[in-house]
Amino acid sequence: MPDAPAPATSAGTSAGTSAGTSRSTSATIAPNILRYLARVAGEYGVDLQPLLTRVGLDPMVMRSATLRVSYRQGSDVIRRAVEQTGDEHLGLRVGATQHLTAWGLLGFAMMAADTLQEAIETGVRYQNLSGAMTVWSAGWEDVGYVLRADLPDPALDPTAAVFLIEEAYSSVVTLTRLSIGDAFAPQAVDFAFPASRDRRPFEELFRCPPRFDAAGNRMVIPARWARAAMPGRDPITYASAIDVLEKQMASRGDQQELLEVLEISIAQSLPVVPSFLEQSRRHACSERTLRRRLAECDTTYEAIVDGVRRERVEQLLRRPELTLRDIARQVGFADVSALRRAVRRWHGATPLAVRTGLLERDAPRSRPHA
Repeated sequence: MPDAPAPATSAGTSAGTSAGTSRSTSATIAPNILRYLARVAGEYGVDLQPLLTRVGLDPMVMRSATLRVSYRQGSDVIRRAVEQTGDEHLGLRVGATQHLTAWGLLGFAMMAADTLQEAIETGVRYQNLSGAMTVWSAGWEDVGYVLRADLPDPALDPTAAVFLIEEAYSSVVTLTRLSIGDAFAPQAVDFAFPASRDRRPFEELFRCPPRFDAAGNRMVIPARWARAAMPGRDPITYASAIDVLEKQMASRGDQQELLEVLEISIAQSLPVVPSFLEQSRRHACSERTLRRRLAECDTTYEAIVDGVRRERVEQLLRRPELTLRDIARQVGFADVSALRRAVRRWHGATPLAVRTGLLERDAPRSRPHA
């Protein structure tokens, strides 16, 4: 996760990305949200598996405990799920179905924390390991103990952006009630997106009047709740869990750095794609070792190249003056036909249709309701 701007008293976030790379193509997110999303969508009679498979997440892959997905994969699935279910509050529903056990060892550590505040700050500190798709920060402010959620990318699709913020705060309230009691309610919840037509789902879930079109997303937790003791608190178990989480963070940091360095080198070399042999020499290792390191990240060099090319194609499609031939040449495709096949595989549509959609999305307009 990238470093989140937060007050000095807030819990720190984990390491950010290197300058110049796009987080949307890095496979760094545990797919907890997508698993719950598929479950909730199924209750609407919507089978998300064909869509998950199309972005590279087949059933066997989704069962992997070490699986990581990219923001590109995640936001694509979320946007289509909202469209197919027709539920404008799908994020609230997905967040309300979760449990701390879905967060693995991190959830266990949070249950063993001394107070709710310590549990929250543990979650913030190790958010990279939880499958979070927002950037969390927390700390004491004038109004009370504040938990903030920011989007990883300001250019994120608006539908996916609203879903992620709804899911984020819905899961926090749900998990807190499961941990310390159903009586928990935040003092206030602010959302940066516009109000929906029906506010009742927000009022029923949060049990306080929600505020929309706010300067940022935040939840204010009353001091008595922030200082409340966790029922499962155990300092020895907590310390043991933290020790393992620290080791996992160090390992994940090394893997993320490798992916980002590869992405940057590919992006800077386009339209020429560096050979795998060239990349192994840059990393002072054998091709076999580099392939093993990528396998530990649940990805391949070919998948990284594909992600970088997709990102570049979408950037170039936003420039109407460029022809498809221009774009194919700049991204390193052999011809326009190869570009068309790639775009069809990524989006299920033609390059011109994707261009129209991107330009319409980028055009100044009021944001959709949550």
